Amino acid sequence: MNEKHILKITQELNLNPRQVAATAVMLDDGSTVPFIARYRKEATGELDEVQITAIRDRLEQLGELDTRRDSIVASLKERNLLTAELQAKIEKAETLATLEDIYLPFRPKKRTRATIAKEKGLEPLADLLFAQEPATDPNAVALEYAGREYATEKGPAKIENAAEALAGARDIIAERITDDANARARMRELYLGSGILKSKVLTGKEEEGSKFKHKVQVTF
Repeated sequence: MNEKHILKITQELNLNPRQVAATAVMLDDGSTVPFIARYRKEATGELDEVQITAIRDRLEQLGELDTRRDSIVASLKERNLLTAELQAKIEKAETLATLEDIYLPFRPKKRTRATIAKEKGLEPLADLLFAQEPATDPNAVALEYAGREYATEKGPAKIENAAEALAGARDIIAERITDDANARARMRELYLGSGILKSKVLTGKEEEGSKFKHKVQVTF
């Protein structure tokens, strides 16, 4: 039984620590929610099935979070990427989504279009475009990269034209934004606050679909 988890759940659900701890022990021993609610009222302090289910679900979530956190830390240590600042962020993460956002820039990646663009030496162009300086003419700057050579597995190659340079720079910028934890969090908040989800029943499935009419849950 993890005391930190017990304390956190106690605060979140506004319960007594003894109630949460007793419930956690019984759940760990294999007792079901209905059994605990019906026959262990003296131990849980009269918790009902809804409260016990909330404790069970939160215990599972926090356990999964800790397991994933440990896995990420081990991966970063193995690759000598773990810094004190990064570890502090990982330890503070309270959801799997936040944890994965933090880890995303360090996750081993397959070869992407952004990777290829970096091999072409287009990161300085990406930096310049991302800065969005009013005096910068993207086409003029990109033209300077046309004809530049870069190394490939098959030997030297050239950036054909300004359009190729701009496309590569955009790929680099897109990957940076995708990997940025703050940007991902803000987009998630935007969707949660302003997103509209629409659905409709397939023709001929009205009867089967009616049972889902008021059961909508969205998770980002």
